[in-house]
Amino acid sequence: MKTEITELLGIEYPVLQGGMAWVANASLAGAVSNAGGLGIIAAANAPVDVVCDEIRKTKELTSKPFGVNIMLLSPFADDIAKLVIAEDIKVVTTGAGLPTKYMKEWIQAGITVIPVAPSCGVARMVQRSGASAVIAEGGEAGGHIGELNTMALIPQVCDAVHIPVIAAGGIADGRGIAAAFMLGASGVQMGTRFLVAKECTIHRTYKDKILASKDIDTMTTGKRLGHPVRALKTPFTRAFQKNENDSARTIEELEAFGAGALRKAVISGDEKEGCFMAGQCCGLVNKEQTADEIIRELMIQTEEALIGGSKWVK
Repeated sequence: MKTEITELLGIEYPVLQGGMAWVANASLAGAVSNAGGLGIIAAANAPVDVVCDEIRKTKELTSKPFGVNIMLLSPFADDIAKLVIAEDIKVVTTGAGLPTKYMKEWIQAGITVIPVAPSCGVARMVQRSGASAVIAEGGEAGGHIGELNTMALIPQVCDAVHIPVIAAGGIADGRGIAAAFMLGASGVQMGTRFLVAKECTIHRTYKDKILASKDIDTMTTGKRLGHPVRALKTPFTRAFQKNENDSARTIEELEAFGAGALRKAVISGDEKEGCFMAGQCCGLVNKEQTADEIIRELMIQTEEALIGGSKWVK
């Protein structure tokens, strides 16, 4: 299945694995790349030596293209920006800010830069700064989200820029991929679906929660902090929402309450204090598979949806 994105990135299928903090490590990224998609290592808030180690592990696992996601609010962002050049990384995705200050050096180093954009305005800005493509992510996604939903956002971003658009947010099967193509995207980024990949090393409790989840099992918290997060409904998220709605609670208290919650979910499977980030598509994720099985199934479903679409309209 060839699109602008497969040609740009040198991959077999137009599927990028999300750069999920504490989740997207060498094991998952290498497996997705070997399966023909683009595996991505999440730099998150990790120091440079940790990210370097994951990059080198991934190079041992695959000879195919893979990328690194840089969270621009990280205190180590400057160091990671230099690391991806030194390690000859071919693709960088970015989030939580604008990558403008790094673009010139990255482009000179031959890096394909693909920022995440929650709006047309951000998409235009990163295009002007030299981005090769943009990930338009709707609010159905897991983790940190914007306000616009995927179906409204994708066609507007496609109209706003001339670079390829990758759709993200709430996509978990071939029907979602086919829909993204119809909206103008030339690829998709998926996170929640890959949480249950056999090569994903998150805690067993996390996987089981995703596999058991339904359509109404996520909620959004953190709007008062200015960076809303979508996650499964758990004692932690309900308690966070309660505290957030309490005007007596300060911003500092809320930030302290949420500190380390994702790590507790991913590493420890802590059902009381862990934040199990997931998209609204979690109800579509109901079986554990290898990354290769996931991508092959997605492509079969996508082809069936595209070929069979004419049956709905005569």
